Amino acid sequence: MDENRQQTMTPASLPAHARLPINHCNLPPLILGSLTFQHHPTPLHLDGVEQLHAALFESLDPVADADTRAEHFMDYMRSSFLLDNLDEAGFDEQKRGIKRGKADYLRILRGWLFDADGKEAAVLKSWVESRFGLLPLNHRGPLGVGAEDNYHAYLSARAKGLYNTNALESQLDLLYSYCQYEVTRQYPGERHVTLYRGINRIDEHEILHQPAKDVYILALNNINSFSSNRERADEFGDYILEVKVPLTKLLYFPGLLPNALKGEEEYLVIGGVYEVKVSLL
Repeated sequence: MDENRQQTMTPASLPAHARLPINHCNLPPLILGSLTFQHHPTPLHLDGVEQLHAALFESLDPVADADTRAEHFMDYMRSSFLLDNLDEAGFDEQKRGIKRGKADYLRILRGWLFDADGKEAAVLKSWVESRFGLLPLNHRGPLGVGAEDNYHAYLSARAKGLYNTNALESQLDLLYSYCQYEVTRQYPGERHVTLYRGINRIDEHEILHQPAKDVYILALNNINSFSSNRERADEFGDYILEVKVPLTKLLYFPGLLPNALKGEEEYLVIGGVYEVKVSLL
């Protein structure tokens, strides 16, 4: 076998600069962020979350209607994290300079959907970094070597987004686990969903390999927005990325929280190495 053919057949690994050595998940970053994982996904479990909140998932099992389950989940979030009783969580409304108590999981999702480079987006990227060990590659610009100013700006946004919040990362832990619970119920027997993303230039992403003219192996940012509607993705760039996304890498999908995020059609996808098909509009 010649060297070029062998290189084409070798799955691309997640580069060292895109991962941590450890995480808080049942698989290490090198594995869950790999091309092999995209092709052959397995369930991902955050350390201790399902065990700590076992009562929630047991209560959801007999509920047939997805919208009703979503209401149960949001009620559970309100009671578990005292979202409607912030004074009991230690927040003092008299301290006017500190107003981050209402920065809950829903506000983080809305912030991301409004601006994928905003303060809330920095919190999400930081959460993925901590839980899955996948480092952010872009936040208002590249975060790699030579982009120290961008990286410091990302750290500042992350700190501002997390400061004085109410167990915000734990709220996101439970959101992910609930999303995965719903995946097993709403996508029974399936492992992937085909999604689309509009881009202006392929070199906006880190290209690891190009096995064919219209196929690329990319290292994606540690969290990304996609759409299941190709025409909708057309609105965001001149090229379309078509990706088979493992369902185990979804943090949010349309309709997961129908009464809280009405009309939002974005999928939030945890990153890593992906094989993508690129086409012109």
